[in-house]
Amino acid sequence: MPHRFTDWRKSTRSGSADNCVEIAVADDGVVGVRDSKNPNAILEFAPTEWAAFTGGVRDGEFDL
Repeated sequence: MPHRFTDWRKSTRSGSADNCVEIAVADDGVVGVRDSKNPNAILEFAPTEWAAFTGGVRDGEFDL
């Protein structure tokens, strides 16, 4: 059964643009990620996967 995501949000740095990455968290902690131009295509990440990803971003792991 697909997760139900509500309260989609995007970065405040996105301003009023319509081509943004949005995230939402389901009741069980699963994180949904979608492109605002295609809101029906949602990627789902377990809480531990999301924490590892955001931690890597903060640590500069993906910097070029």
